[in-house]
Amino acid sequence: MTNPALALAEKYFDVSHGELLIGGVAASKLASKYGTPLFVYSRRVLDRKLDALRGALPPRFKVFYSVKANPNLAILEHFVARGCGLEVASAGEFQLALQAGCEPHNILFAGPGKTEAELAHVLSLGIGEIHLESLTEIKRICEINRRLNLRANVAIRLNPASSAEGGAMRMGGRSTPFGVDEENLDEFVDAVLAEASLDFRGIHLFAGTQILDASILLGQFRHAIEIARSLSKRLGRPLNTLDFGGGLGIPYFMHEKELDLEQLHTGLATFFLEIEADPAFAGTQFVVEPGRFLVGEAGIYLARVIDIKFSRGKKFLVLDGGMNHHLAASGNLGQTIKRNYPVALVSKLDRRGVEDVDVVGPLCTPLDTVARNTKLPCAEIGDLFGIFQSCAYGRSASPLGFLSHPAPPEVLVDVDRHELIQERGKTSNATTLPWSGATGT
Repeated sequence: MTNPALALAEKYFDVSHGELLIGGVAASKLASKYGTPLFVYSRRVLDRKLDALRGALPPRFKVFYSVKANPNLAILEHFVARGCGLEVASAGEFQLALQAGCEPHNILFAGPGKTEAELAHVLSLGIGEIHLESLTEIKRICEINRRLNLRANVAIRLNPASSAEGGAMRMGGRSTPFGVDEENLDEFVDAVLAEASLDFRGIHLFAGTQILDASILLGQFRHAIEIARSLSKRLGRPLNTLDFGGGLGIPYFMHEKELDLEQLHTGLATFFLEIEADPAFAGTQFVVEPGRFLVGEAGIYLARVIDIKFSRGKKFLVLDGGMNHHLAASGNLGQTIKRNYPVALVSKLDRRGVEDVDVVGPLCTPLDTVARNTKLPCAEIGDLFGIFQSCAYGRSASPLGFLSHPAPPEVLVDVDRHELIQERGKTSNATTLPWSGATGT
């Protein structure tokens, strides 16, 4: 059976004498310089994933990186420099986007709980689009527009019919706090068009995430195209934007296969043969908002084995970091059944797994298990343990303050060069927002 961690190491990184090299730098060297635990990201993998996605998409698509996947400023700066826009879900992420050099018109704002203070802030700075979630939000934005003498570019985030749902985390076709139900779209469009201070730009389909089946993605894209075509007919003009959302996944577990980009490319090419000749889409900007797909495979969480224990026939490797740094790997961020991420002793990749162990962190909770019944080579205290697929929803999605262990640093590696992009102990690189106290309604 293929070792998933070794397969990822050989696909995206390098292995020399059994040791993982990240961007040509030995994992042990990075651990010695920056200490453990730490997150290490590869710029080369970031580029490889973005290039692969752009190669699968027709030229009329624009990529907006979803900041929530990993909001580190260095990663945002990298994608902005590569010509991407940014999709944010809070005013804090909006500030990070600006700090990364992203122009406000290249930022999209989606999320079910935007406060009045957040909306006023992003509107005053000329955000590209706000994706509407409710009738209350329409009212809130219009009140801000009147007060500040502004107009707002808006799109409608759509919770599609069940026929268009899909992915490991299905968010469409059912009751959800996200977006507007497809069956209520006409009513919602009427409400937007009735407001002179709103410029209705388009729709954003919100169906699910972690999709690994290209046929499901293509079905969702087709569904969005048909909705946009119908809306264009009603408006008497093309939509400015058609946002297909994110949703592109990466394989974490043994039973999963990576998304077939060639199938996606072929299917989209067929769609666009008809779209290019359709006046309903003249000038329409097509958008995708990937996060996990672009960054997930670029990162590895490194922690040191600090103890080895036995309890009633079970062997435990105890690390100096755990679910407080990597909640997703512990199975406590959306998994119904705990499955192990690809993991390895990163200086023993040339050795076969010979024993079943549980790998746990230092926290006083049984939830702090990052790998259960996993087969590893014989471990020693001091070995480096690596969790692959760790650049998305890793550090920033974890309870960093739990038990007051210091937050791990983040390091970016680029062809034998490496730099510290987040200091140990700091929980965030977000800037202070221009209001304090209550955030408003």
